[in-house]
Amino acid sequence: QLVESGGGLVQAGGSLRLSCAASGRLFWTYRMGWFRQAPGKEREFVGAISPSGDSTDYTDSMKGRSTISRDNAKGTVYLQMSSLKPEDTAVYYCAASWQGGLGSNQISYNYWGQGTQVTVSS
Repeated sequence: QLVESGGGLVQAGGSLRLSCAASGRLFWTYRMGWFRQAPGKEREFVGAISPSGDSTDYTDSMKGRSTISRDNAKGTVYLQMSSLKPEDTAVYYCAASWQGGLGSNQISYNYWGQGTQVTVSS
């Protein structure tokens, strides 16, 4: 089970940190990803982190503005976002994949959270 938290309303230019808490003993073996879905749009890849946390990948629009990290002891993955823009408004989802490594393909992710709303006001 994946449970996101940390969403909310923030002004443009502000920062937000999302958390995703996972249940289960094998969290450290899973690749973790963040995705988002804006109103009227398809869900899209935001970024991912490898099981050990030594590798990350981001979609181009989030590079330099976001950092994904994880604490395997706590079973939690984080998405730190800064310089937020109104177009970042979306429901943000975390997901877990047992394939390891990195990947942006949604099909490769086996478990999904219910999402947390992020709204960026102009």
